[in-house]
Amino acid sequence: MGGQVLNMRGVAIRRDGAILVRDIDWAVAEDERWVVIGPNGAGKTTLLQIAAALLFPTDGHVDILGERLGQTDVFELRPRIGLASSALAEKVPPEEKVIDLVLTASYAILGRWTEEYDSHDVTRAVELIDQLGCAHLIRRRFGTLSEGERKRVQIARALMPDPELLLLDEPAAGLDVGAREDLVRRLSQLAQDPKAPTMVLVTHHVEEIPAGFTHALMLRHGSIVAQGPIDYVMTGDNLSKTFGVPLGLERNASGRWYARPF
Repeated sequence: MGGQVLNMRGVAIRRDGAILVRDIDWAVAEDERWVVIGPNGAGKTTLLQIAAALLFPTDGHVDILGERLGQTDVFELRPRIGLASSALAEKVPPEEKVIDLVLTASYAILGRWTEEYDSHDVTRAVELIDQLGCAHLIRRRFGTLSEGERKRVQIARALMPDPELLLLDEPAAGLDVGAREDLVRRLSQLAQDPKAPTMVLVTHHVEEIPAGFTHALMLRHGSIVAQGPIDYVMTGDNLSKTFGVPLGLERNASGRWYARPF
C-alpha cells in the first residue's frame, strides 16, 4: 500500500441548520481507486468537494496530499487535484475549442486568452484527448458536443495537469447506454494503469462502477454505511441499507456490478 493521499477524521459539514455529512472517517492510499456510492442527497458530492479542497469541514480534520485543510494555501493545493464535474462544465464558454479547454487546465483557467503554450503541453493535451476517444473532436467547440463527448473531454482536462488525485463526480450521469459503456470502459483502462493518479468516483448506480476499482464507500443521509475493499463491501445487504430498499447484487466475469430488486 502506498502513502495516504486523502485522510478525513471526524469530518462534518453543517449548513443552514442541516448536517450534510457527519462523523466521516475515511482514508485513501495512493494506489487505490475508490467509488463513493449512495442515493441522491446522501452527501457524495459534498464529500468530493471537501476532497477537492473546495469546501472546508465544520468539524474534524482533512489532510489532502500531505497538507492539512485550513492550514495550507488551497490555491497551491488545488492544481495537484484533477476534478471533473457537471458544475465545472457549466462554466465552460460554449465557443471554447476542445484543444484549448484541455490546454488551459495547466494554467488553472477556463477560456483561452493570449496564452502561448509550449509544445510539451500541446503534445500532452493531444495524447489525453486521443486516450479518451476524442481525437476527432479536437477542433470542435465545447457547446457543439454531445453529453458523452463533454464528459470525456472533461476527464482529459482533469488529467492535463498530471494530478496526484483525480475526482470524478457522476461522470456517466445523463449518458445513454452506449455512451455510458464507452466511458466506463475507458475509466476501467485508466483505473488499471499503474501510472494513473489515485481515483475517487462518485455515482448512485452500481452499473457505473468501472472494473479495476479497488475500494468502495457507501453513504446514506450523510453517514457512512460501509467502507473498505470493494470485494467485501459490495454486498446486497450493504446496498439495501444504503438505498433503503431490498436489493440483490451480482457481478459478471468482467468485474462489473449489477443491482436487482427483490
